[in-house]
Amino acid sequence: MSKIKILLVEDDPNLGQILNEYLQLKGYETVLCQDGEAGFKAYQSESFDFCILDVMMPKKDGFSLARDIRAMDKQTPMIFLTAKSMKEDTIEGLKLGADDYLTKPFSMEELLLRIQAILKRTNGGNSKSAITSYQLGHLLFRYDKSVLERPSGEVKLTSRENELLKLFCDHMNETLDRSVALMAIWKDDSYFNARSMDVYIAKLRKYLKEEESVHILTVHGQGFKLVKME
Repeated sequence: MSKIKILLVEDDPNLGQILNEYLQLKGYETVLCQDGEAGFKAYQSESFDFCILDVMMPKKDGFSLARDIRAMDKQTPMIFLTAKSMKEDTIEGLKLGADDYLTKPFSMEELLLRIQAILKRTNGGNSKSAITSYQLGHLLFRYDKSVLERPSGEVKLTSRENELLKLFCDHMNETLDRSVALMAIWKDDSYFNARSMDVYIAKLRKYLKEEESVHILTVHGQGFKLVKME
């Protein structure tokens, strides 16, 4: 499956580099530009699945860049980043066809969840969210049916078991941050919910025991990883 390609336009070199490296670490392909003109040139010469645009930039601001992009393409999802929190800016961004709006400072995890939610909603052709079944060795996970089919019989999954297993499958062989998983499914990364997630992971490990090539590993200090041995 090809990676989702993101155009990232941010004039703060430190923030831009941090965002660029973080998104690449999370499996996205990114092109970083430091002003609106460079961003538009990149958009004209390459194909992108997603845009993250800073509002206040030299040469061409984020709103002007968005207008130029929307003149060419009405569909590509778009998030604005800004240091302002003025209601007028939010309305302006949404009028231009933005899918979301983040006010600085924001957490990397929040940005990631917003991207994932938009891709799920727009059902991009190469979005992982569009996948409804996963082969895990001798096991078949049917997300659309909330079922894990095993040689010994199928397991009917609860809503949270189903969502958690899909999150792991979408990040197969990648470390999934504990806080990202909590925010994605529980919408809150409190201590209580973290303990609750540990219980659900223990249940999923029990369900997966029949397939020796598949394991949910704990990555200490970070989160979890669903590993599928070849």
